[in-house]
Amino acid sequence: MDEVEILRKRVRELENKLLEKQCKTTSIAREKIEHMSSEVVDSNPYSRLMALKRMGIVDNYERIRELTIAIVGVGGVGSVTAEMLTRCGIGKLILFDYDKVEMANMNRLFFQPYQAGQSKVEAAAATLQNINPDVDIETHNYNITTMDHFDNFMNTISTSSLSKGPVDLVLSCVDNFEARMAINTACNELNQRWFESGVSENAVSGHIQFIIPGETACFACAPPLVVAENIDEKTLKRDGVCAASLPTTMGIVAGFLVQNALKYLLNFGDVSYYLGYNAMQDFFPKMTLRPNENCDDRYCRERQQEYAAKPKPQKKVEEIVEEKPLHEDNEWGISLVDEQEQQVTENEHPSLVDVKGCSNIPSHLQTNQISSESGPSLEELMALMKSI
Repeated sequence: MDEVEILRKRVRELENKLLEKQCKTTSIAREKIEHMSSEVVDSNPYSRLMALKRMGIVDNYERIRELTIAIVGVGGVGSVTAEMLTRCGIGKLILFDYDKVEMANMNRLFFQPYQAGQSKVEAAAATLQNINPDVDIETHNYNITTMDHFDNFMNTISTSSLSKGPVDLVLSCVDNFEARMAINTACNELNQRWFESGVSENAVSGHIQFIIPGETACFACAPPLVVAENIDEKTLKRDGVCAASLPTTMGIVAGFLVQNALKYLLNFGDVSYYLGYNAMQDFFPKMTLRPNENCDDRYCRERQQEYAAKPKPQKKVEEIVEEKPLHEDNEWGISLVDEQEQQVTENEHPSLVDVKGCSNIPSHLQTNQISSESGPSLEELMALMKSI
């Protein structure tokens, strides 16, 4: 056997060993994934998620496996949002996007270089399935703003939950006004609650907004100038300039978005109706935006009328009970006095000293014997200082 054959045989042996090692690694990874997928089972004593239930934060955390959330836009905010919800054990995710993964997306926390060229929804679904295979993931690779796809979008969010009904929540993670207005129109028509989110072009500020049709302002109630004036936002693009992107700002906004989605869906804490973030000063403004009666969206106006017609819950009026003394008669004249008030009264002028109480002061210098017209002489004051 010549040296070439020996080398080939050696290479084949090394390749077989490497293949066996890869299969073994894959098997171990699969076992870990299966273990992770049971994370939200109450019987798992080490579950960090179920600890929320045991600590009394959430009444029933397992309910999250019955919920469906639609995420529109799987970019810097949307991809991280999808990953967080997957790790939380959400029942079903529906992903909408039509872009492809580019090398420029590698500054984010989700996509990897080998996924370049794939559609974002396909790349996201593959990654999320490896994180938690128990999550049901549905993908739609199209632009929701076109006429045909808009109808499909409305049909999907109204019929594609785990219960074959409307989704439990829609999360908007898009980066343009046209897509936001499309989501706003669909959710107003379907009376679907949703969260809008965004990051500024300079990547140092962002916000989330919870929109309940008819109860809070929709996206069209107080639109940006570009929407109010019907300006084509494509004309606002500057040549050679692209929007900045920071994984920190994206991650912070995604965290706010998922946290408030969980609070709303699992009914704990207070949901923020509008929460902003300014990275330059670490400033977090909060507010509640009321709907505009003259909103351009007719479905928004209809939802406002429906909400106004609903009976509002009556606030409980607490009955004021007049406090009565424990005992009506007080034979011994005993009364309670606040010690602090008494101490303040006694020390009302702590800088003034009761001269009569000083035993070291000679009797002829006590205040009741000192004339108010003429004070003590110098000799008397010196004698007083020596005697103290």
